[in-house]
Amino acid sequence: MKNAGADHAAVPAGHDGRTRHGVARLLLEQGPITAAAVAQRLGLSPTAVRRHIDALVADGEAVSREAPSRGRRGRGRPAKLFLLTEQGRARFGHAYDDLAVAALRFLAEQGGEQAVRAFAERRVSAFVEQHRAAVTAQAGPAERAEALAAALTREGYAASARHVGAGEQLCQHLCPVAHVAAEFPQLCETETAAFADLLGTHVQRLATIARGDAVCTTHIPNTPPRITVGDQADDRTSDGGEPA
Repeated sequence: MKNAGADHAAVPAGHDGRTRHGVARLLLEQGPITAAAVAQRLGLSPTAVRRHIDALVADGEAVSREAPSRGRRGRGRPAKLFLLTEQGRARFGHAYDDLAVAALRFLAEQGGEQAVRAFAERRVSAFVEQHRAAVTAQAGPAERAEALAAALTREGYAASARHVGAGEQLCQHLCPVAHVAAEFPQLCETETAAFADLLGTHVQRLATIARGDAVCTTHIPNTPPRITVGDQADDRTSDGGEPA
């Protein structure tokens, strides 16, 4: 699941280039977001932020949408929310290319859907085993969601977790295989199953970048994680006896 390109995204030279890259990253990680919120987060003037956002929009790297109305709207213009387009996400690197799609198409032709699913499961299993201890060591769903978000961020997914309603919401603001997953949804399906495994509870995928959404969003119910065989094994003493 590692995205080699995301950790070393090219940053344009010069102060303006670095600032624009910072604005774009905030649109990636927090979008849809208002220009005023971007200015506040980055400690920049609203005018400067709008200049950089306008440039991103002009280059096809960002788009705007009208903020949802809450209560009575004043006389001013409705607030606009900004987020990156697929072209804008590309500045942060992608792990997919035509070769990956061609390889999976060949695999599907030779071995069918099961061959593609087996590949997807093999791909995600390395991530699960690498981060299982850090995630399952956490007691509750909120802590496990935070640990999983941190693990995904280390792998280049720009992930975050927050409490929403009756559960936790895991957001992946960058998907390095979005174009591949758009044709082969098995990549998303096995990733979702891996999240359920690590979190010890059923999870629900609400949105994916591969389907055209702004963020990959996963709902995690606020229920105690179930104890898995692996967790029980960790609780046993080193000489093989029962836990105290």
